[in-house]
Amino acid sequence: MFTVITVLIAFLAYITGSINTSVILSKSIYGEDVRDSGSGNAGATNMLRTYGKGIAVLTLICDVLKGALIVLLASWLDIAFGAYFKSYPMSDFESIYLFENLKYISGIFVVLGHDFPLWFGFRGGKGVSTSLGVILALNWQIGLIVLAIALLVMIFSRYVSLGSVTAAIVYPFIVLTYILAGKESITENAVYLIMAFFLAFLLIIKHHANIRRLKNGTENKLFAKKPDDSDEDDEDEGEEVSEEDFEEE
Repeated sequence: MFTVITVLIAFLAYITGSINTSVILSKSIYGEDVRDSGSGNAGATNMLRTYGKGIAVLTLICDVLKGALIVLLASWLDIAFGAYFKSYPMSDFESIYLFENLKYISGIFVVLGHDFPLWFGFRGGKGVSTSLGVILALNWQIGLIVLAIALLVMIFSRYVSLGSVTAAIVYPFIVLTYILAGKESITENAVYLIMAFFLAFLLIIKHHANIRRLKNGTENKLFAKKPDDSDEDDEDEGEEVSEEDFEEE
């Protein structure tokens, strides 16, 4: 029974994540799909370059809230179901990996929905802003630490992508440290750790092109002048350049 409930909540999280703010705003306000402009990316970066700062900030805020609210809802359901199903017979799998872990499972699926939205042909953003919302909703202290690390790396390196990837790499280890410092059981927090490592892995994979350019020394720096479209080799390269100044998406 609890497995069915978990699947339904995971599906709700995925559907919520699939509500792509940039596509909805660009179509409703400007009458066009932002993915048909600029880099073709459905995120705050392309909104910034195509329509300006105001609409990009609104996109960013909505995407952060999307991740945070679905996790807060799942946290409330964890409490509600915890009281209702406390004496309900469960399998070992349900009791260890599902029961009282809805918030972590929903965190995974809301980011998956953002990155691969059902409503928009599975063409989404990179998931940084939605992941930030998830992380803050789960533990605001850890969220602020991760955000501070990302911002510091961005400021000193002037590479937004490097800040995002660095934060993704350290996040699961911060979670692990937090668990050990609280003398909590690794087994009891297994789903939390799985979620943390999965979100980090997904964000790094979505930044594979940026990582390649960082290694080659061709990554676009923060506040660097945007190259002309004629200088871009292909559509994918154009997307990479356009997303460097506003990587929160």
